[in-house]
Amino acid sequence: MKKSKIGLIGLILLAFAIIFIPKLLTKEPQQKMKSTTSTTPSELNSSQRTSESKELSQDEKLKLAIEKMSLEEKVGQLFLARVPEENAIADLEQFHLGGYLLFGRDIEDVSANQLQEKIQSFQHVAKIPLLTASDEEGGTVTRLSRNTTLVDKPFQSPREVYKQGKLSAIAEDIKAKSAVMQQLGIRAGLYPVADMAENSKAFIYDRSLGNNVQEVSEYVTQSVKTLNEEQMVSTLKHFPGYGENEDSHLDIVKDQRSLQELERHDLIPFKAGIAAGADSIMVSHNIVEAMDDEMPASISAKTHQYIRNQMNFDGIIMTDDMDMQGLSKFTSQEEAALLALKNGNDLILSSTYATQIPVVIKAVKEDKYDENQLNQSVFRVLKLKAKIGLYQDF
Repeated sequence: MKKSKIGLIGLILLAFAIIFIPKLLTKEPQQKMKSTTSTTPSELNSSQRTSESKELSQDEKLKLAIEKMSLEEKVGQLFLARVPEENAIADLEQFHLGGYLLFGRDIEDVSANQLQEKIQSFQHVAKIPLLTASDEEGGTVTRLSRNTTLVDKPFQSPREVYKQGKLSAIAEDIKAKSAVMQQLGIRAGLYPVADMAENSKAFIYDRSLGNNVQEVSEYVTQSVKTLNEEQMVSTLKHFPGYGENEDSHLDIVKDQRSLQELERHDLIPFKAGIAAGADSIMVSHNIVEAMDDEMPASISAKTHQYIRNQMNFDGIIMTDDMDMQGLSKFTSQEEAALLALKNGNDLILSSTYATQIPVVIKAVKEDKYDENQLNQSVFRVLKLKAKIGLYQDF
């Protein structure tokens, strides 16, 4: 009897063990796991704060800013417009212009205070800060320093400055220009000239440093580096180099040099400028037959592809003045900006922006100008403005 009772108790204990012990064993790890993964409210808030405080990169912030812009605002950013004789403030508000280009008529016979106030009045109405520019190469191109109430005497040409003190003189000259321009609110002088010319009768001769590849390349490199140090915009011009060609302001110019000639000579200073960190490249209106034998370089997709792919340049590509006669035989003024943008430019120098901007906007709406391409150009423009400290609140 005792044995049967003992056996019965044993069976009961065995059954208990079979039923309950596995549950106890599986429950404990779950409890342990729960204790290791659970987060207190204070820990959760701390985690959220860390995530929220994570800084976006500048590029990410710029892309978010572009997403919030209207189509009209984006298109306007791609125009560096010549200051109109009338309605300059109203046009800024209506067309959301990316910048104003000051010519002689905007600068002559004004004091420093008057010019400062004019530029500040432009900036005051601009939703995104304007890139204000003026050609100040020195020598024959001195929009600003011709006014001797602003500067004691006009800035000399790079050729003359280089003769006097080589690269150190070039650096000091650029610092002097930058100080004057920044004080007035101008952030781009549209230089250095990377063209080379040997013939003194050539159109670009007086504006170029010379025809020595090494010297011109060193000059361009020094110019870009100094402009970067001074937080001024650098512009390599006029791609791919005028050489001995005539002036496309007056008529269409055909450049018949081979690609090998260009790559062995004229393109080298441009490559040097890109390597030094150039912000922008201005493209000429010449027909460069080695790259495109039909279209002027400024509106040639092939030429712009060469700049991007062979020159490895990802900065701003900009047109020369769109009002030049050399361009008028290929496109109307109304369509010129659209054609230039579609074929690879990011920034248009224009006096007739009031008729060109509506054409570009219409093309985007009708899928004739890709909005992704538009956004990429806007990104480049805004990134440049951010780089020089002009655009910060985005």
